[in-house]
Amino acid sequence: MDKAESWLEKTLHYRFHDTDLFHSALTHRSAQGRNNERLEFLGDAVLGFVISEALFGLRPGAPEGDLSKLRASLVKDTSLASLATGLGLGEHLILGSGERKTGGHRRESILADALEALFGAVYLDSGFDTAKAVIETVFAERLDDLPEAGDLRDPKTRLQEWLQARKLSLPDYELVSASGRAHEQTFVVTCTVDALSQTTEGESTSRRRAEQQAARRMLARLDGQPS
Repeated sequence: MDKAESWLEKTLHYRFHDTDLFHSALTHRSAQGRNNERLEFLGDAVLGFVISEALFGLRPGAPEGDLSKLRASLVKDTSLASLATGLGLGEHLILGSGERKTGGHRRESILADALEALFGAVYLDSGFDTAKAVIETVFAERLDDLPEAGDLRDPKTRLQEWLQARKLSLPDYELVSASGRAHEQTFVVTCTVDALSQTTEGESTSRRRAEQQAARRMLARLDGQPS
């Protein structure tokens, strides 16, 4: 734990009074001992409040719907996992042998849960104000560079609206291939806009994500097209 404690102090300028809390925050349910599921539950609530308060202050004129979209974009698993990876959290996770062998320290859901558990542990260890300061440190860059709420719509929705605004037919998504074992498949999907004779391709671990990627690439290609 000495290595993990040094990492935390260097990265987030925090040292636990109760090292058992820190150990629990880093422990995935696949490992023996008390795991981080309860701390993740608590940390999720603390995180939601801190981000809500920050957005309320940063966007004083924004309606509730826009604030909700912004909060969801900041605290979703992909965002949390990206932040956890940037912090180097995965290197300090305590995993069962099976998870270690399959690269659990890089798994999105495990990283996201561990980061929330860490927030929950800091809250229990030092109170709300300290937990808030740690969360604001982790999210500082993203809070400084908030997108417009309208930009948070998923690529498929934005592409559909782009085409409808120009009275063009909706795109067609076609599954090209699905390869790999049942829980480790890779999907390749095309997005075709017949009216513009344009086709793009997306590839991901789920068909939905592959479609979103193909739509995102189509939007990038259509950027700059006349209205």
